[in-house]
Amino acid sequence: MKPQLLKVNNNHVQSFSVRNDIIPQNHNIWHYHEELELIHFEKGSGTQFIGDSVKNFTSGDIVLVGSNLPHYWLFDAHYLTTTPGPADIRVSHFKENFLGDQFFNLPENHKLKNLLKKAKKGIQLNRSIQNNTKHLIEKILNSNNSTKIVALIEVLTLIAESDEYSLLSSDNYPIDSQDLDFGRMTVIMDYITQHYKTQIKLDDIASMTGMTANSFCRYFKAKSGKTLFQYLIEMRIGYACKLLNERKLNVKQICFECGFQNFVSFHKYFKEATGFTPLHYQKQLL
Repeated sequence: MKPQLLKVNNNHVQSFSVRNDIIPQNHNIWHYHEELELIHFEKGSGTQFIGDSVKNFTSGDIVLVGSNLPHYWLFDAHYLTTTPGPADIRVSHFKENFLGDQFFNLPENHKLKNLLKKAKKGIQLNRSIQNNTKHLIEKILNSNNSTKIVALIEVLTLIAESDEYSLLSSDNYPIDSQDLDFGRMTVIMDYITQHYKTQIKLDDIASMTGMTANSFCRYFKAKSGKTLFQYLIEMRIGYACKLLNERKLNVKQICFECGFQNFVSFHKYFKEATGFTPLHYQKQLL
């Protein structure tokens, strides 16, 4: 599979792009692009992959993805069709120099420049500022000419000055795109996301990439900052949290649905990841 370098559609009469998707388009593939991406999920849910971060996303979430940072959103199945209802996604793409080479170097903009640097790890907004940010994103979508530019600057300024956000990728994750083997990592990520609910055999996934098991382990740890085992545990726990919130299955059913082979392991790793037992975590959601 070839590396998914996406060219963001833009024209010569706009300095950045903004659109409203109701059915996920390029969100469901492992990709990267030069432009930063500001995305708001007015309606949508699933699993979010940004760098080496794996977590659930849900309606209301707002994320800022830095330049050349690999990412994608694996939407829940029903959002890929119009039944029971479409998704609602607002997404803006802009280059770091979309206002010229010197704008973010102005003394007054040092917080904005720092925000763009932090975005190379991926930024998740806290619930506390999502409502205010949401209104400004709507302004970007529905404005024209210079008002649209001002609205984007207002969004970035609000985020930069609030510090109400968290970084997503780990410190070990490489941020220089030249150090990333996107083609091989795309194959790996594709396989993991399709099979993490079942037992993944190390030899099977290593052979897909033309490596021995030992070579694959070293490669995956170097590229992702985590072992394959750690990555799988994170995905399975994230999926378990989602199922616990939906309350359609009991805890034991969720254990096996997520790919764990026994309840003891599920209980252990869930508590290590969340600080709660599965049952206590579910009670916290009431």
